[in-house]
Amino acid sequence: MITNKTEFKLFSGNSNRALAEAIAKELNHPLSECEVGRFSDGEISVHFGETVRGRDVFIIQSTCSPVNDNLMELLIMIDAAKRASAGRITAVIPYFGYARQDRKAKPRDPITAKLVADMITAAGADRVLTIDLHALQIQGFFSIPVDHLIGGPLLYKHFANLVDDDFMVISPDIGSVSRARQVASKLNCPMAIVDKRRPKANQIEVMNIIGDVKGKKCLMVDDMIDTAGTIVQGAEALYNNGAKEIYACCTHAVLSGPAIERIKNSHITKLVVLDTVPLTEEKKIDKIEVLSVAKLFALAIDNIYLDKKMSEIYQ
Repeated sequence: MITNKTEFKLFSGNSNRALAEAIAKELNHPLSECEVGRFSDGEISVHFGETVRGRDVFIIQSTCSPVNDNLMELLIMIDAAKRASAGRITAVIPYFGYARQDRKAKPRDPITAKLVADMITAAGADRVLTIDLHALQIQGFFSIPVDHLIGGPLLYKHFANLVDDDFMVISPDIGSVSRARQVASKLNCPMAIVDKRRPKANQIEVMNIIGDVKGKKCLMVDDMIDTAGTIVQGAEALYNNGAKEIYACCTHAVLSGPAIERIKNSHITKLVVLDTVPLTEEKKIDKIEVLSVAKLFALAIDNIYLDKKMSEIYQ
């Protein structure tokens, strides 16, 4: 379908309205009118208050907690845009839920990330825009184009003024080594690895530190923090091995269950996160600092609308 290049439409679900408004402000383009409500039995209702026929439509919705409600909102909004003859529909998903279920870890496990990708495609999305997927192969789960942004530059630039001869980047587990190595390369500093064992989901047992952290300022780098077990026990291990200051950063601050209490009582000096997941009031503590991805997503949306290269964003 031919897209009308004279105008694009920005819509937001209920998951992260503040981020959607910030993106709209960066684009100097208002959020379009959309009612996303509930029937008395909990069913989701969606109504677009203005025409989308032939337009580029961007639907901004993180699939964070409550994950299933927010996912259904996204699917129904995509369907509504498709049935209203939108020219091109881009699902803007700052936080992609179910991303940790990207493979069969045990027999008879589902691959739920693939199921969610199929649902978004079947609903009618033409493109997905997201940031820091938990597993990069999820891009291949979609049969539509995926623009995958990187949050690392926002985070490591924030810590650039702390870098000196005693600064070190830490991978909190083996799975985050590649991410930590990229940050260490950009900051031109050494890295170490927290080697851990996970007996079952959301429980870890730290084994040892690969690298010398004694007397170092350490920055732990991860893509998401959920219950904060990994990052807090990693900080404990770094402290026990002589680290003098411990910082942490991540893209997605899920922070469920005991996460906030764990962070409050941890050896972490400061945790810096991006606003892909909204923080409720009880999660806004002194140890947590939030940086915005609004400008990054605004640039990406503008490039998609104008059919420009995404690589220009980082130049």
